[in-house]
Amino acid sequence: AQQDAQGYFPLRFRSALVPVVNIGSNLGWILIMGGLFLIYLGLALGVDIAWLGVLVFAGGVVFALASATSMVGVLSACMMSQPRLESAMARDGLFFPVFGHLHPVHLTPDYSIMIQAGLAILMLLTFTAHAADTLYLYNWNNYISDRTIARFEAQCGCKVVQDYYSDNEEMLAKIAAGASGYDLIVPTGNAVEALIRSNQLRPIDPARLPHFGNLKPEFLNQAFDPGNRYSVPYAYTVTLIGYNAEKIRALGLPTDTWALIFEPKYLARIKGRVTVLDSQRELMAAAMLYLGYPINDTDEAKWRQARDLILRAKPYWAAFNASSYIKELTVGNIWVAHGYSNDMFQARQDAKAAGRPFEIAYSTPKEGAVLALDSMVLHRTGRHPELAHRFIDFMLEGENSAELTNLIGSGNPNRDAMRHIAPEIAANRAVFPDPDTLARLQMMRDLDRHSRRVLNRIWTEIKLR
Repeated sequence: AQQDAQGYFPLRFRSALVPVVNIGSNLGWILIMGGLFLIYLGLALGVDIAWLGVLVFAGGVVFALASATSMVGVLSACMMSQPRLESAMARDGLFFPVFGHLHPVHLTPDYSIMIQAGLAILMLLTFTAHAADTLYLYNWNNYISDRTIARFEAQCGCKVVQDYYSDNEEMLAKIAAGASGYDLIVPTGNAVEALIRSNQLRPIDPARLPHFGNLKPEFLNQAFDPGNRYSVPYAYTVTLIGYNAEKIRALGLPTDTWALIFEPKYLARIKGRVTVLDSQRELMAAAMLYLGYPINDTDEAKWRQARDLILRAKPYWAAFNASSYIKELTVGNIWVAHGYSNDMFQARQDAKAAGRPFEIAYSTPKEGAVLALDSMVLHRTGRHPELAHRFIDFMLEGENSAELTNLIGSGNPNRDAMRHIAPEIAANRAVFPDPDTLARLQMMRDLDRHSRRVLNRIWTEIKLR
């Protein structure tokens, strides 16, 4: 039979088993590629599926190696000569799978598997190298200049990938649900406190931040992170009132008090033209301030008073809105908006650029307001803490920090940035409060579990009634 070109048993044996082994080889290759794809998605998007990719990849390698081993057994049983093997491979479609069965490969299958595995490993190394040069940033919408990102990418030879949130509660919920892989997050002080409490952050290494001394002392060593062990100040905003100056002036309504959004005697004249932030902490803080209470007071009786104040005003409001009120104010659909100082700055700029027949103005209520200090923090699941420290120090350079303020009108905690900020912005008291106004501003603290449950229940009542 070994010498017989028509050997019945070897040809029949080959005819039955070679296609089966070929299917196993292709299945192994598909699993390898699928595993690599899942690993890549996990690394690129910060989604916790890389472990699944590793398992699928390992399964593909097992299939491929088993197929190679089985083929060696088939060849031994068949005892084919090389010419007859090549002919059988061509007839049975034992092709190199990468080429989609376009060209037969005249190699013994164990060599083919070795080439496939080598290419797979090469692709895995390529994906891993790509991920190693990528910084994953979880940030507020429109909270960094594209030019700043481009300069950092050019400087570090890396890529910055951003994901966005519009509210601290949204970000915290996503992190609590298992989102991972973010190297840097830019939360507000109370959210920093929550992340520290839940052991979500890496400590900052001051030795890697030579520009840390550029920060203003009054924004360091805050109650939410004493000693700045986990956070580095980035920018700040004031939650205040923005308004259509022409409409409100014509109606003779006050613009320096929270009464404008809470008192029916004023709201009746602008019904359907007012929006408030869709944020339980921000709206409750405004109500507490108007009632004369500190924003971090957790007395349930005082919270109920704030709830009743909000419910009394709610019929006059157009919407709870934390995402599109800039546009609504800019085009004139809304005349009064409870929102952030940097958003009001943007609305003012947009209305001016569009040639609107009105001006957007904004003011800090005399009862006080919320000061939100946003800081850069390192999430513990981030894979590139060295690159994250480089980004933080890059943003501590005055010119880079000033670019954000010039773009969106955010407050700036960086001393060196002040000389790079446009004079008209530096002189804006809503962006850079004077000492008297600053004394009336309060930062929110994180809530304990019981207080959070109570506030969630009150917020549900507010939204449903």
